[in-house]
Amino acid sequence: MRFKSYYHYFNNAIPKKICDDIIKTAKQYKKEKAYIDNKKKAFDQLDLVERNNLKDFRDSNIVWLNEKWIYNEILPYINSANQAAGWNFQWDWAETAQFTIYKPGEYYNWHYDCFPEPYKNNDNDRNYAGKIRKLSVTVLLSDPEDYVGGELEFDYGEKEISLSKKGKTLESYVDTCRASTKGSVIVFPSHIYHRVKPIIKGTRYSLVIWCLGWPFH
Repeated sequence: MRFKSYYHYFNNAIPKKICDDIIKTAKQYKKEKAYIDNKKKAFDQLDLVERNNLKDFRDSNIVWLNEKWIYNEILPYINSANQAAGWNFQWDWAETAQFTIYKPGEYYNWHYDCFPEPYKNNDNDRNYAGKIRKLSVTVLLSDPEDYVGGELEFDYGEKEISLSKKGKTLESYVDTCRASTKGSVIVFPSHIYHRVKPIIKGTRYSLVIWCLGWPFH
């Protein structure tokens, strides 16, 4: 799919106090090592090969949050972005929110949020069955001065560029997300290739939500 806009963002959307409340709420729960598949196998259930493979893609800790008040704060921005960007994706369910903690040296390498197949009927919730991830949402919960690195980048695929006296060539089109303030909300289609670069210093807190709907036709 080609879009006029590949992501849409709102700076300073979520009040700082709400961001701090989300962080405080997440710290009340036990964190776990992040994983990358839709089976949600816990890190301690992985064998050595699986753990090493995971390290190639992702290194961070997460907490799952399902507090309704958090969704109430964020959902209006998802709907607004979906319309403003011209995607107009039909969706009707949001997955459990993932609070992510990135410390120095931690990252999430290039990946898509969508899976090759829709969720199965035997997955955790019937609201998931037969659906796919359509929209991904990231909320930046940390002050930008609290960490260095951790930039959110998008790769839109190859684009043709001109080279003087050498004709034309194809080059990957990587874009650094322009939203960076605490409380910023970034919304993008779940099939867009993206990554979080390694943290150099400090701690980066963020919240991720995936919006589900029936497969595209």
